[in-house]
Amino acid sequence: MALTLTEKILKNHLVEPVGELPARGADIAVRIDQTLTQDATGTMAYLQFETIGLDRVKTDVSVSYIDHNTLQEDFKNMDDHRYLQSIASRYGLWFSRVGNGICHQVHLERFGAPGKTLLGSDSHTPTGGGIGMLAIGAGGLDVAVAMGGGAFHLSMPKVFGVRLTGTLRPGVSAKDVILEVLRRETVKGGVGSVYEYFGPGVAGLSVPQRATITNMGAELGATCSVFPSDETTRRFMALMGREDDFTALEADEGATYDKIIEIDLTALESMAAQPHSPDAVGTVSSLAGKPVTQVVIGSCTNSSLDDLTAVASIVKGKHVAPGVEAGIAPGSRQTLMAAEKSGVLGELIRAGFRILESACGPCIGMGFAPNSGGVSVRTFNRNFKGRSGTPDASVYLVSPETAAATAIAGMITDPVTMALALSENRSSFTLPPDYFFRDDNMLIAPLPLEEAKKTEIIRGPNIKPCPTGPELPDSLELPVLLKAADNVSTDDIMPAGAKVLPLRSNIPEISKFTFERLDTSFYARAKDAAGCFVVGGENYGQGSSREHAALAPMYLGVRAVLVKSFARIHKANLINYGIIPLVFDNPADYDKIAQGDVLEFSGIKRSLEEGGPFLLLRKSDGYRFTAKNDLDERSRKVLLVGGLAAWTRIGGQ
Repeated sequence: MALTLTEKILKNHLVEPVGELPARGADIAVRIDQTLTQDATGTMAYLQFETIGLDRVKTDVSVSYIDHNTLQEDFKNMDDHRYLQSIASRYGLWFSRVGNGICHQVHLERFGAPGKTLLGSDSHTPTGGGIGMLAIGAGGLDVAVAMGGGAFHLSMPKVFGVRLTGTLRPGVSAKDVILEVLRRETVKGGVGSVYEYFGPGVAGLSVPQRATITNMGAELGATCSVFPSDETTRRFMALMGREDDFTALEADEGATYDKIIEIDLTALESMAAQPHSPDAVGTVSSLAGKPVTQVVIGSCTNSSLDDLTAVASIVKGKHVAPGVEAGIAPGSRQTLMAAEKSGVLGELIRAGFRILESACGPCIGMGFAPNSGGVSVRTFNRNFKGRSGTPDASVYLVSPETAAATAIAGMITDPVTMALALSENRSSFTLPPDYFFRDDNMLIAPLPLEEAKKTEIIRGPNIKPCPTGPELPDSLELPVLLKAADNVSTDDIMPAGAKVLPLRSNIPEISKFTFERLDTSFYARAKDAAGCFVVGGENYGQGSSREHAALAPMYLGVRAVLVKSFARIHKANLINYGIIPLVFDNPADYDKIAQGDVLEFSGIKRSLEEGGPFLLLRKSDGYRFTAKNDLDERSRKVLLVGGLAAWTRIGGQ
């Protein structure tokens, strides 16, 4: 039977069921080769890993990165950095120090390998699909279990083929490819699916370009995205000094996809995601002339040397327009040094760009926020309202080429109009084929086991134990404390930013910000309610993988979340922390339930044991309705014992 590339990698890593791949939607368990964490999610993941009781991680490669919380306004962030470094030394992980770069960029350069599985406590882990990995974002508890040798459970995904033909015109880039896919598929179009790219157009895309596409595939709600591993991949890995890790991989001839999306790269235009969603996509030409006040280039989506070189080619001999503040953040220290060597960095500085740290920074509201009511054009992957740090800013997501042209013009500008300069200037920045500055001094290798056992774990005063959930009763009678609309993001549930993220290791403190963007009174009302339900619309929990968006609500007494549909990672995180994810059997019931209604949720254990529908009743008038029980058998068992930590402790797989 001819297999897609996705199916090949899954089959090679299948732990359960044994044998052939099951039907779409069936529960599968896969072996994880590599894991990554970043500091915003890593502290909680390692607090959980410590409770497993192992002396060492059991993966081939596990890496702890510091890239989110690099602003050090007080002791909290650096205390966590020291904790993470001591954990890495104690348990056999690689440690990427502050300043070494964004986890996805560094992992692509230094650790990723075709055909391997990667599980990361960050929703943009699918970046690794750019070199033929099956790289999946998950909650920190899932990653902790994987580091302990446990399998990762997921539904057997659909595989959507994206057939690329033609070649990109000057001024049009990989960012425009994924924005076009988002325009067609929307932010919920990929739930339960993998996007697999193939076709003659693939050969013309570099690995960094492919990684841009797989990175932002997370905004589709997809499990991940993947490209074949080919000669382009081999050249990239040789440039990184890791050609021995290369394996050629592609789908079998005649492989069948659940659907095929056709994109002619030659006909593609420059695209932009408009406020406030990554799928609100239009052409740059239709937005041209709109004044802007800020331009930021970077993030894990567009911060490679390829990206910076494209920007330098457009701005060479020019200067950022008056009234525009422009910043650029190289994705890794390696990229920064190569940009300096090639002359790219100097050109950016001459043009008036502020050089930001090689970190996530403005993408998560960690500095460089726009002005009030400002228009910020960014090469990032998300533009949810308020995520930039400025609640009333309008954020547009674009390619580096569009961002560069816009910075110079002071208004949204189609870079195709600057295609001649882009083509003529690019060659002046090209490095010799055999050159790329490789320096791993900011990576700390795992210690030998006996030496590692002597490591003392460093814990600052802000690091608190991970709270455990309450036991599951057979019935609940609780108020609906919040009713939310469609596309609630994890930023809405638990904001990021310089004020909140330093509290990531302290659930009692960070819980005070739960649902702050939707209802500033939620925390106080939840403390008074001593238990509640939350109701939402479509695609609830989209965006970041941060499990704090489940942990903090659990701590505040949220026992079930009732919605029209869930984003994949957030639904898994709710299950991991014992919050029951409910989906309206009849979506029209959403309109009938109001904030303040008291619901009786009965027969919970029987529904979980037998797989039957969930039964709910509104106490004020006796109105009865049902929620789907679309949970697989393992998820139901996890909920019955109160969450994944409890399930793991009793030997559950």
